[in-house]
Amino acid sequence: MKTKTKTKPTVTLGDGNAFAILGACSKAARRAGWTPEQMQAFLGEAKSGDYDHLIQTVMRHFDVGLEVETED
Repeated sequence: MKTKTKTKPTVTLGDGNAFAILGACSKAARRAGWTPEQMQAFLGEAKSGDYDHLIQTVMRHFDVGLEVETED
């Protein structure tokens, strides 16, 4: 699935849990104005394989940032 926007939405991932990743991506996609059809195509692709496939799909469709917790 190709997005119709010229730039990829940015998503920040703070948790490695697959459901948290999908939730963060859904939120970023909505903010970027993706259509329901684009969202369904992305989610279908992202969920069609294993965890590595999910991460690869996310990286193809989003600019990914990581939220890192530090100890004081």
